[in-house]
Parts: sequence; structure tokens; C-alpha cells
Amino acid sequence: MIVSASRRTDIPNYYSDWFFNRLKAGYALVKNPMNAVQIRRVELSPEAVDCFVFWTKNPAPMLPRLGELRDYAFYFQFTLTGYGRDIEPGIPHKREVMLDVFRQLAGRVGKERVIWRYDPILITDRYTPEYHVRAFGEIAAALEGCTEKAVISFVDVYGKNRKALEQLGMRSPEAFQMRQLASELACAARQHGMRTAACAEALDLSSCGVEKNSCIDGELVERLTGRKPSGGKDRNQRSGCGCMASADIGAYDTCPSRCRYCYADRSGKAVEANRRRYDPEAETLCGEIKENIAVSK
Repeated sequence: MIVSASRRTDIPNYYSDWFFNRLKAGYALVKNPMNAVQIRRVELSPEAVDCFVFWTKNPAPMLPRLGELRDYAFYFQFTLTGYGRDIEPGIPHKREVMLDVFRQLAGRVGKERVIWRYDPILITDRYTPEYHVRAFGEIAAALEGCTEKAVISFVDVYGKNRKALEQLGMRSPEAFQMRQLASELACAARQHGMRTAACAEALDLSSCGVEKNSCIDGELVERLTGRKPSGGKDRNQRSGCGCMASADIGAYDTCPSRCRYCYADRSGKAVEANRRRYDPEAETLCGEIKENIAVSK
């Protein structure tokens, strides 16, 4: 079983103490985000976990404790963009802080275990295609030798982020504009020893030098472990998603980063309420399990 930690929130940044406590306990309890009375027990022993996939914008809190993962296979999906505080208000300064954190992580775990995500790509009057080409190129140069792959995707509009995107003045690029931008980003990545992949894009960008990506990547897991992971394609993701099935141990409405494009949080009030419930010793993240609720495996 592959364990995702987490598409729903930034566990490495905000909940690493909870995560390592769950490793010691050997399991975590996870509420179904669509039905809170359905609780799943996810086994976290080295025998049960094929690989951990960590999703984060800032894994710095985990760096001192990476040794506790010595019995596990794992890799990081590390989002690092060119946006300022107007889009990503909760992320430390990119040049002054985050580039060095990325390099530290890659130096500790190896470049094959750190995937650089430049996503989502949001086009506005400030963040033009030209801006993205320049920002991506600068980051790629700074990360040369620290990663093998750059993942790109264009922003998706959901009910939870539609209003914020409209307020930012988001523009929807035409297909030829997306292809042109993807080609320029792929070229910059190649110049710094990286290949480029696109995450769940309906538009085929293969002619631009961009592969189709699998964030929960069975081939990478096999490369890291020497064996094929259990499970097939994840049927719960978007149609263009190539991810393998995984068990996600996170929870929605718990990330305080406040990224304007985020679709995982309903509101700041919901996040604050759940953050008040956070207990690093609890079985589940930012919540309680009632005694009369059955737990399934």
C-alpha cells in the first residue's frame, strides 16, 4: 500500500509531530471526507507501507527527523513556485528560505526522492506567461542537481477556489498559449538536467517535451524499493490522472498556508476550528473519533 501524506493538507509543514507519533503507533485513523462517520484504519508499519508520498510547500520541520523514516521508502512532492505573498501568503520567502530548504532536503535524501512541482500555473496581469518563464528558469537554475523532474499544471477551477481566482483576475489561456508556455518551461528544465511532466492536463503536451505525470508513481516506487507496489490505478482521481491507488491520511480544512488557488479548504474559519482540535497524540488528524463509530480497514 502506498500512503499519501497528504493531498488534503501539508503534513510535513504543519503536522510532522502527529505523523511521526502515528509511525510509532503503527497506524492512523482517517475520516472519509465525504462521510465523517466512516473511519478507516490505515496501517503504517514498514511491512504494510510500500512507500510514503509527502506533499508539501515547506518540509523544513521534518528535516531533523528524517532518520525516523529509515525503514520506509518515501519521496517528496515539493511545490515551489514564483508567486509572492499575494498568492501564497503563508509560505516563507522563496529566494531567502525555500530554495535552501529544497537543496537541504535533496542533499539528505537524494535528488530522485524530491519532485519539484511548479504548479498550479495561474495567468493574471501580474503573473503573465513571460513572468512564469522567467521565474521557472531562475528556480530551475537554483535547483540544478537537486531533482530529476519538474511537474507543471495549469490551475483548475473548483467551487472552493472560484471566487478567489476571479478576484485575482485569472485569465484562461488558449490551447496554443498553454503549449507555447509548456514548451518554454520544458526547455528551461532540460537546460538544468530535469525532465518535465504535466499533472492531469486534458491537453496533450507531449509535443512540447512534456510527459504525462503520475504523482503517485508506481514506476518510481518500484525503482526505490526494487519491487512493484500493490494496487492499481486510482479510480477516485480525475480522468486525466495517472496515479496509483493510495491511502491518504490527511484531512481537508486543516492547512493554514492560505494559498489563494487552494481547493482543499472551505474557509479560514473552518481551518481555524480544525486547528484548535489538533492533538499530536491523537489517532486522527485534527478531529475526534466517537466511541460508537465503527472503524474499517
